[in-house]
Amino acid sequence: MAISLKKNPVDMIFSFITAVASLSVLILIAGILYVLFLESSLAIKKFGVLQFIASTDWDPVKRLFGAATNLYGTAITTMLSLLIAIPVAIGIAIFVTEIAPNFLKGPIGIAIELLAAIPSIIYGMWGLFTLAPIMSNYIEPALKSTIGKLPLISILFAGTPLGIDILTASTILGIMIIPFTASVSRDSFNLTPSVVKESAYALGATKWEVVKSVVLPYSKLGVFGGIVLSLGRALGETMAVAFVLGNNHQITTSLLDAAATITVTLANEFTEADTDIYLSSLFYLALLLFVMSFITLSIAKFFLIRAERKFSR
Repeated sequence: MAISLKKNPVDMIFSFITAVASLSVLILIAGILYVLFLESSLAIKKFGVLQFIASTDWDPVKRLFGAATNLYGTAITTMLSLLIAIPVAIGIAIFVTEIAPNFLKGPIGIAIELLAAIPSIIYGMWGLFTLAPIMSNYIEPALKSTIGKLPLISILFAGTPLGIDILTASTILGIMIIPFTASVSRDSFNLTPSVVKESAYALGATKWEVVKSVVLPYSKLGVFGGIVLSLGRALGETMAVAFVLGNNHQITTSLLDAAATITVTLANEFTEADTDIYLSSLFYLALLLFVMSFITLSIAKFFLIRAERKFSR
């Protein structure tokens, strides 16, 4: 005898609402991509893809535009900010979970969350009026006179330290993304079973050995997820970087020179676009940033899933 199962109307409504909410994400992404492609179609027809990506031209007067300088600035500031933020963030997470006394864990955790809640424009103003003078008067001259004199490394510190440059922008960006990696890493470290750590201590392991051989391997996927989250934030940051990076459309090897990123160029020049090709080129930059972010995060997600499957085995 066949048994008919009637679906509860409430469950059907709930399933429909959640399905619509999930599909709305895909619709929004497709809509954004369509608008960016439509608005940049004029620049795509004139400059093509490879020519626009490889060109270092950015001359609104001659109506010649290329994305190479903006792509370079975006990539270099993002990589440097991750190099600055990741060690500090993981160190904070280790201290909070494994070393700090209980009365310090709460205040430090709250401070990390407050750091993430500060608006980016506040970071930018602080960077311009406080950090930039410190960088130009003390930190950058010290780097230039020490490691800046080493062979090969000297090209990274050529020029005059002014504080409005790639190094200062990367430092600000690194400070901004520290809370994201630190918070996720802290939560991942807290998921390490206490019995595993206690077993390591019982075998005579030191605190460093427990962190290195037990906590970090067990939590590596969560830490990597926090890094991916920080990467997405670093790629799209605008206002904080705009205050301290300058707007130099040139590819430079020195960290003490001004540069340009896609987001900074869009923020600084969007209202000045007085021709159709100029405006279309800015939309083209936005389209490239969208695609670059999607590809970068997709690759990171791929490696995360692959590592998770390997770890689960």
